[in-house]
Amino acid sequence: MNGVELFLLGRTLMKIGEDALPEPPGGSRRYPGSARNVLIAAGDIAFHPGTTVGEIAARTGLPQSQISTAVARLKEAGAVTTALDPADRRRTLIRPAGRPSARVAEVRSTDVHDALVAALGGEPDPAHLAELTAALDVLARHLLSPDVPPQD
Repeated sequence: MNGVELFLLGRTLMKIGEDALPEPPGGSRRYPGSARNVLIAAGDIAFHPGTTVGEIAARTGLPQSQISTAVARLKEAGAVTTALDPADRRRTLIRPAGRPSARVAEVRSTDVHDALVAALGGEPDPAHLAELTAALDVLARHLLSPDVPPQD
């Protein structure tokens, strides 16, 4: 595998992941922006609690307006809390919520089976699906460490 193939595989996996996410209340049209931006913002906030929209935008490379929308969605879902910065009351600090909300629990518990089946073009051979699921588990175990922030 070369860098281009790895990049394209990553994009394919992101699309499958997005397809696996349950719709937000009111449907996806209610919210501008993508689930991808929300997840990028959520990941950044998890590794940088007490951050600001501007700081998230600088670290992720996403426009501040998209981060603001993502933070609003996360706040509505109960995934983050916000408070005025006591040192500078013009700034709002964003932190992960103390406990996962029902929406956060729903998103985290969503299975990817149906999205994988759709990506494979219909109901695949069960052995093929099991092999693919096992390969994804191996990648996750080796590449997704809770102690290491995602790379920008």
